[in-house]
Amino acid sequence: MTDHVPQANRTITVGLQKMTPSEAMVETLVANNVTDMFGIMGSAFMDAMDIFAPAGISLIPVVHEQGGGHMADGYARVAGRHGVVIGHNGPGISNCVTAIAAAYWAHTPVVIITPETGTMGMGLGGFQEANQLPMFEEFTKYQGHVTHPARMAEFTGRCFDRAMSEMGPTQLNIPRDYFYGEIKAEIPQPSRLDRGPGGETSLDAAAALLAEAKFPVIISGGGVVMGDAVDECKALAERLGAPVVNSYLHNDSFPASHPLWAGPLGYQGSKAAMKLIAQADVVIALGSRLGPFGTLPQHGMDYWPKNAKIIQIDADHKMLGLVKKISVGICGDAKAAAIALSQRLAGKTLACDATVAERAATVAAEKAAWEEELNGWTHEKDAFSLDMIEEQIAVGHRIDVADVGRDHHVFRHRLFQFAQHLARMQVDAAERGFFLALLFDHVQAERILLVRPAVQFLFPRSFFAAMSFGNCGYAFPTIIGAKVAAPHRPAVSYAGDGAWGMSLMETMTCVRHDIPVTAVVFHNRQWGAEKKNQVDFYNRRFVAGELDNQSFAGIAKAMGAEGIVVDRLEDVGPALKKAIDLQMNEGKTCIIEIMCTRELGDPFRRDALSRPVRLLEKYKDYV
Repeated sequence: MTDHVPQANRTITVGLQKMTPSEAMVETLVANNVTDMFGIMGSAFMDAMDIFAPAGISLIPVVHEQGGGHMADGYARVAGRHGVVIGHNGPGISNCVTAIAAAYWAHTPVVIITPETGTMGMGLGGFQEANQLPMFEEFTKYQGHVTHPARMAEFTGRCFDRAMSEMGPTQLNIPRDYFYGEIKAEIPQPSRLDRGPGGETSLDAAAALLAEAKFPVIISGGGVVMGDAVDECKALAERLGAPVVNSYLHNDSFPASHPLWAGPLGYQGSKAAMKLIAQADVVIALGSRLGPFGTLPQHGMDYWPKNAKIIQIDADHKMLGLVKKISVGICGDAKAAAIALSQRLAGKTLACDATVAERAATVAAEKAAWEEELNGWTHEKDAFSLDMIEEQIAVGHRIDVADVGRDHHVFRHRLFQFAQHLARMQVDAAERGFFLALLFDHVQAERILLVRPAVQFLFPRSFFAAMSFGNCGYAFPTIIGAKVAAPHRPAVSYAGDGAWGMSLMETMTCVRHDIPVTAVVFHNRQWGAEKKNQVDFYNRRFVAGELDNQSFAGIAKAMGAEGIVVDRLEDVGPALKKAIDLQMNEGKTCIIEIMCTRELGDPFRRDALSRPVRLLEKYKDYV
């Protein structure tokens, strides 16, 4: 039997009216422009779910609620508004914890609706009972617990408002018996903050520092993307002649086509970016919390400028000076603050004006040197990776992806060139139909993607990662949600084979509900990120790091999707082109399984482990 889909009515109820709590919740969703939700249906909220369709709300059923949470995350980050996930009380809700934690550290306005055990059964240990507020306490900006059916619209509206005002997940917790009854309610209209540039005193202090700066550098962070401030960041950079580096995993926060762009900081980032910021006497952290993972030493360089004056601009005052010592903290919107600083500098003679050409040449030279180094990086040079290459040659196996171990840079360029081709695909000029999301879901062993992400981003809201939470299983469902938000843009996720095993079941969601995406899976038969630690610290004593996988392309076909296996270098580009064509022109999901060597890149953090010490005699050899 097909689903009953009545005519949707998106008109907003106005004034105090008699209604049911279910109607109050749904009408508040309509007022907040909710059109899509992700989750798994359940009796706990079925009374409200029954009127989703006539309200113009589509509930997209997922395979696992964690995937639904990640889809809401991806949806919100593309649409620039709420993503919504819902599930059945108890296990359906607990399944979402990891996804909400990832959204929290990505500052994504996800609203999770958590129907709860009925009030008359709480505390009795009934079926699927759980105390659902403590589960999300650490990973939400606000928790709205409906204390009476008459307050349903009030708490629902507040959760949506707080998610946007504080840029993070909120929880709407509803006892399941509170969906029923008769109440009088007025549907609250959305309240959105008009963020300002920051205080006049702090802006003046920042402008004074910039006026005297000889080598200013801008860090463009996630707040630049969320605040639609890329153009304003460019204007400020051009006024100062300042190189711009991306904060960690916000590679789409400044266009790579701009001559002042230098690449990302942080793990496996750009040496050019690191060498340039090391020269800075003033750093402007625009919309960045300066998270630890994006400022730690990398490539053997402790690049953070020790004596530079740091100007940090963040909409959350709690982030100012939290990680790094700062000279000026501005609590303000990235866009408004950039405009305010540019206005203060307009018409003034700055200390850095005399060296604009010289610094531009330095930026170009550092980028060229890094590009040359990448081009000469044919394979990993650590002893383990060299052994893996020789081992395959010794047993007569062709090196996967046509000697990718010997021609790593060629493989990297193939991905890069294809991504650049996607970057130029446009539906129309306004939409800028580029949407390639490199979701680094533990593709750690494939250095090709991490040293220079396979695409240099030209537009914001194009790159998504699990940020500080770093959970596996993030990439694929997030790109599905992103595709729902922007169906006209090509969507691609990247994952290693270990992480892929945690999310591949959502291929069925794509097939069942006609959400075409492309997933690239790097199949190297190991948990590479952690295995590298066993090489460096534990004398190659491998425990639980090997993966004996079936064909992921074959599994995709069994699920009703397309599957392509790539084991030759020259097939990388054609496979990606075919998959995008299937996605955009035939509406099909395709899984590309790229067979890779077992080389290992650098560990995430060398300071995270210590050399083992054994005090018991029985373990004396395990050092």
